[in-house]
Amino acid sequence: MKKVIYLLVVAAAIFTGCNPLEDINEEIDALPEEPNVGAFEYTLTEDDYDAFDLGFGSFDSEDQAKDSIPNLLAELYPFYGQGSSVLVNYNLYIGNAEGVSDLTGADIYNFTNSDYATTGSDAFGFYPDVNASAEIPSVLAAQISSPTEGQIVLAKYKQYTETPEVGLASIVEYNFAGSLEGWTSVEESGADMVWTSETGYVQGNGYFGDQFSNVEWLVSPTVDLDGEENLKFQITQELDFAGDTSLVKILVSTDYTGDVATATWDEITLANPATGDMAPSEDYDFSAYDGQEINIAFKYTSIGDDPATPVDEGDAARWRISNLAIKTLGATGDTNSKGEYFVYTAGNWELVEDVYYLSSADFDSMGTGSGQPGQYNNFSSSVSPNNYLPTFLELNFPYGQEDQELFVIYDYYSSSTGAQIRGNLYTFTSGMWNAHESTIETSLQFGYDNGVWVPDNTIRVTLGADEFGYIADEFGENPDFESAVASMVQYSNFDRRPTDPAYWSDDMLLTVFAALLENQLAPGADEGQKYVLKYAIYDGGSGEEEMSLIKTDGEWILNTEE
Repeated sequence: MKKVIYLLVVAAAIFTGCNPLEDINEEIDALPEEPNVGAFEYTLTEDDYDAFDLGFGSFDSEDQAKDSIPNLLAELYPFYGQGSSVLVNYNLYIGNAEGVSDLTGADIYNFTNSDYATTGSDAFGFYPDVNASAEIPSVLAAQISSPTEGQIVLAKYKQYTETPEVGLASIVEYNFAGSLEGWTSVEESGADMVWTSETGYVQGNGYFGDQFSNVEWLVSPTVDLDGEENLKFQITQELDFAGDTSLVKILVSTDYTGDVATATWDEITLANPATGDMAPSEDYDFSAYDGQEINIAFKYTSIGDDPATPVDEGDAARWRISNLAIKTLGATGDTNSKGEYFVYTAGNWELVEDVYYLSSADFDSMGTGSGQPGQYNNFSSSVSPNNYLPTFLELNFPYGQEDQELFVIYDYYSSSTGAQIRGNLYTFTSGMWNAHESTIETSLQFGYDNGVWVPDNTIRVTLGADEFGYIADEFGENPDFESAVASMVQYSNFDRRPTDPAYWSDDMLLTVFAALLENQLAPGADEGQKYVLKYAIYDGGSGEEEMSLIKTDGEWILNTEE
């Protein structure tokens, strides 16, 4: 019986016997090492690629796959040992279409309120009737100093979907869905990483299986409010599991220079503080900072639970913040977040043709519910662009010309690397938009050898009627094999009784198996290729055996390493 079965029996004894735990451990250690042996096939998932820190869902090389996958197999198959094998299917990156990386790696210019004003849209986005493509070059010329020939810029802007109304509008806005938005974490005390970027918000949390003491800040980039007045502040947040709500604070400083301890901080006390539901605060009077240069900070404090006391004295709230805005009187209305690519050539910024950057409205059109692109206006490992873009292009670009090419670029969120710009080249052929295949699915075989999983090219085959037929045709009239082959044909097994006339010796099996591989199963196999052949036997009772062969110097020989 295998050791894993013994472990189950011993575990039951813990609850029924009276032996000390030390005695049980000694009994387990004394059990014979007889590991389970198995052969499996496994296909890597998006979560696996994220765990490998591969945000693009593929390996860059076969060597990278060989180095990374063994640790995963050790987690997936902890109770399998020597002789086990796994065929792993994975994605191998073979290269983007030419030009994609120029677009996904381009510089990004985000339009400001003053940029819109210079183009005649006295608001916080282009008016609906404004041709943004015609207005953007003049802004880039004014704002980008010393551009280089061939430089590509993604200009990101907002455009109103209808004529805006005058009211409060955001002049500074941070959307923390999948991004820290340039904010910096500063650890004051404690050993844990409290602030993390999550899919829909930034989160402060001091609970890691238990409550631990930490003080950690999240500090904004410098915010320049020069020329702004009558300011308002609004934050959308949620606070759960809080005992003392004063342990989380929203702070503002006008003299922060990189050290939270030496700066002067004012606390913002909201009339509508955070509760257990994600909700916006009131428009808090922020006029004390009109025209100033400031930094905003979220200060999170948690108190660890003392295990020496019977009372739970810890306090580790979970603080989630989805967005923050500083507002002033201006124009408001629904906007569509868009982007266009421009290239600097011969002293001018020119629109890059045949490129489409997905807007927020485009993402919304694919669904705004949980797990759909419009929920956070991006794709991700769990919301694959491959599941949505073919239909999107069919609906929005139905009249493509044969062999027409279109670069489709979009926002993407990876749990391992954060916010990214990704894209692909699509070609219209035979009435459909077809994506360039930048990855291929391929496989690697791994074997368990001396305590570790290692790359292994072993192919396992269970012999059946086709293989028996070949052996009968090739060896049935050979006097040395005649009786053994006749028995094999009659019973579909190999007789392994040494005293029987139909006995198959090890040498006889090796001879017919080498011929079978060379002429039927693996003609032209590479040097070093391994096969494990599994076959039925009769040795007084029915059973199975295996023989491992390897191609060495052009010949199939017994693989003595197995």
